[in-house]
Amino acid sequence: MKLKLTMVIPTYWARESGTGWKEGDAIYDHPTPLDREGTLLRTIQSLEILDEEDRDFQLVIIAAATAEEIEMDVERKVASIIRASNPGAGVEVFLFGRSHLAQIHELLTAEGKGEYNDLLQLRGYSNIRNLCLFIPHILGSDVAVLIDDDEVFEDPKFIAKAKEFIGRDIGGGGGGGMRMRVNAVAGYYLQPDGDYHIKRPLRPWMRYWDQYERMNEAFDIIIGAEPWQRLKETPFVFGGNMVIHRNLFTTVPFDPGITRGEDIDFLINARMFGFRFFLDKELSIKHLPPPKSHPTWLQLRMDIYRFIYERAKIEGQAQGESEKEIEGMTRVYPEDFDPYPGCFLKRDLEDKIEKACRLLSEEYLARGDRAGSEEALKNIVIARTDAVPKFNPFQSLCELQKRWRDLMRFTGREEISSRMRAILQNQNS
Repeated sequence: MKLKLTMVIPTYWARESGTGWKEGDAIYDHPTPLDREGTLLRTIQSLEILDEEDRDFQLVIIAAATAEEIEMDVERKVASIIRASNPGAGVEVFLFGRSHLAQIHELLTAEGKGEYNDLLQLRGYSNIRNLCLFIPHILGSDVAVLIDDDEVFEDPKFIAKAKEFIGRDIGGGGGGGMRMRVNAVAGYYLQPDGDYHIKRPLRPWMRYWDQYERMNEAFDIIIGAEPWQRLKETPFVFGGNMVIHRNLFTTVPFDPGITRGEDIDFLINARMFGFRFFLDKELSIKHLPPPKSHPTWLQLRMDIYRFIYERAKIEGQAQGESEKEIEGMTRVYPEDFDPYPGCFLKRDLEDKIEKACRLLSEEYLARGDRAGSEEALKNIVIARTDAVPKFNPFQSLCELQKRWRDLMRFTGREEISSRMRAILQNQNS
């Protein structure tokens, strides 16, 4: 059976470079200032390399802004980039921005389903990723392919590979192993030099916050290690190279409680609900990100919030009977995600945070940056106070999952999805 595929690329935009970031603006790694061209055009144009027989898919560009007052400017900017692009014959391109979301909300409200509007938002990584699932759903797709706007396609057979295993059973055979349905495939990034390893200068504080070292260790185990096999179950996933079957994207959402690292958090959510990610060792894409625009202490702070939240979610699974009451629920443990992100989901997390932040603080002081030094130390306090969820994130996920499943069922009705499709098609014709 031929699979219908929708590729979704979120693109993040900020105020003009002369204005910069303001208090209250959303925090993204490297949003493009409105007065710059950014990398989106390069990504779309790189689709030309794809084999002609694999271009029969829909491409949706989600226009996300750091601030509400620039949302329509961002939508117009992205529309102009789409008009200038040439993704190749056969690729149907849609824009999804603030005006389209507003119409979706109006439709849901008119149908008496306005209580679901909060599940569809254009702010925050997880909310935007949920739109990356929702839009393929209303377009009637079997498969969602999530790509980022700082990547370029180099493999003409990328789409063919993305479709090859998704929705099929693997395993079993003469070895007697259990057959498993592939509902989620992870690709991986090639860095500018063509290697998959992350290369960062080693700083003293990274001896304790060994994130890149553990990531590379995980990459070597899953991507590089023998014996060679095309698909291997993975504890990590890259948000800009994910292939998700509708069996999964209509069942499990991204969790808006996470501030960043929403891709691996989604993998954890999926695992809890009985879905496993498999990394395809042939599904790679070139990653060419601009420099991150926020200071190290803030990037570390966002990771602190992320890992403490995820650890609480895993621990919360053991605090009630919910996992026994939900069909297909699977109990997960930090060790299931070793070496990364598992090493940041265990009981020594606060110790890692304190030691790393004290060394980072000293590094700031050595450079004469007292404010940065104080912010690094503040991370230690935050890790024990504000970053600790005041609720059970697992219970919250279960409630979110039920609402997401209900939303997908309602919007999966043809009379509703056809009206939602028209919102995209009419404004992009």
